[in-house]
Amino acid sequence: MTAIKTLIFTLVVVLGVVTVGGPYLILKMKPVFPLDLGVFRFTGLALIAIGAIIYVWCAWDFGRHGKGTPAPIDPPKELVVRGLYKFTRNPMYVGVWLALAGEAVLFESANLALYALFVLFAFHLRVVYYEEPVLRQSFGESFEKYCQAVPRWIFRVGMNDSR
Repeated sequence: MTAIKTLIFTLVVVLGVVTVGGPYLILKMKPVFPLDLGVFRFTGLALIAIGAIIYVWCAWDFGRHGKGTPAPIDPPKELVVRGLYKFTRNPMYVGVWLALAGEAVLFESANLALYALFVLFAFHLRVVYYEEPVLRQSFGESFEKYCQAVPRWIFRVGMNDSR
């Protein structure tokens, strides 16, 4: 059942609104300024693929180890600190943002680049003012220790696992 709820959330919110629906509408708008990246634009495909892999991996960890979904109405019941969560506290958001940045590069769209920056800012506000307070309330000391050991956004490699 968790897998079905995750799939629905992913299709409706992550794809339907954030990474496909929104960008589709933005690409129809008049460009703010032109971008000509030449063949470099195809690096956007790699960013999209990396972002998608990160998202799927994290959604899997939420279901399998956290016993919940990425959807705010059915969050993980257990704090997920494994997989990519050992390197950053918000890898799922990083993955979605990488996919958006990849779209901006692939479609040579300054409008999408601005949208990606707006989404990153919105993610940051959501994390700081909603998710972290809720996680502190739900998981207490274990979340505090996790915050001390793992950065919010930037991937840290070589972290000590003795938490």
